[in-house]
Amino acid sequence: MWCDLFVTSSAPIDLRSDTVTRPDEQMRSAMAAADVGDDVLDHDPTMRALEERVADLLGTASALWVPSGTMGNLIALMLHLKRGDRFLAPHGAHVLNHELGSAAWLAGGMPDPLDWDAGPGRPTAETVRAKARITAAYDALHTTLLCLENTHNGAGGSVVPPHEHAQLAAAAKELGLKVHLDGARLWNAAAALNVPPKALTVGVDSVQVCLSKALGAPVGSVLAGPEEFITAGRRVRKMLGGGVRQGGVVAAAGLTALDRVESLAEDHDNARRLAGGLAELGWQVAQPQTNMLLAAVPDVQLTLQRLTSVGVLAVPMSGQVRFVLHRDVSEDDVEEVLRRIGQAGI
Repeated sequence: MWCDLFVTSSAPIDLRSDTVTRPDEQMRSAMAAADVGDDVLDHDPTMRALEERVADLLGTASALWVPSGTMGNLIALMLHLKRGDRFLAPHGAHVLNHELGSAAWLAGGMPDPLDWDAGPGRPTAETVRAKARITAAYDALHTTLLCLENTHNGAGGSVVPPHEHAQLAAAAKELGLKVHLDGARLWNAAAALNVPPKALTVGVDSVQVCLSKALGAPVGSVLAGPEEFITAGRRVRKMLGGGVRQGGVVAAAGLTALDRVESLAEDHDNARRLAGGLAELGWQVAQPQTNMLLAAVPDVQLTLQRLTSVGVLAVPMSGQVRFVLHRDVSEDDVEEVLRRIGQAGI
């Protein structure tokens, strides 16, 4: 087995996810100095400031901090669905494959995946219409919700542009469907398209965005929508155990993270740099649109083992190897990853 004492003794470079980032001193200082209160009783002042800022960025009336994106999506589905309702989502969507079936288990929804006939991670509006058309049969499923995802994780961080998003939302509205947007990495989509985030939320009834992924906060997502919806969502959050007391400590990290949206372009550049280097080494890599890339390999598990042996951490995704660039990975780190992979002949 190939072995390089220098490489194996060096610190691993973690490209498994953009959730592995650690808060820097500026973020830790903001957390330590946060103005706090009891968010469950009185609405923590720093939490309120974060929620109002996110609502403004997304073009919604109100917003609610939640501990995770999974909880944010679940609250939305619990409010939008009645038990046994069918909901539509792009094939491989996070709400279908990576939330432990909570959409069916807890929200009572019947999931139905949509083909990617507009491109990776992207169904067409006509596909939505075809799936959601109402039938008079008494035993037919009632389709009541469309869940979109931007960027689409399972498709390697693919972006849904504003005109396609608007067409999908309009198709849903034609048939009386609500629209929820899983925008865990909506910040990346907005940065890649050079548009404000609210340009990608047109026509939605709710949207969830993460602070703990691309933006580097240690915890937290935000669910946004109309005031009445968020008031109901606050009750569901409490039921699910998501109410926090001195939430300003973590909200301060979120506010600091929002000041760093512009730096996402650096992660996108590094993803393209890594993709180009891997292609030169003979890897089959799709050109990344944002901060992640998928590589097709003959044996995913064997490739991951070999990468780990040289201190490069990645994960399987959609039958391929996924690499995710983030704020804790520099351009020099990308060059080091390529050096290790090239020297090992992976």
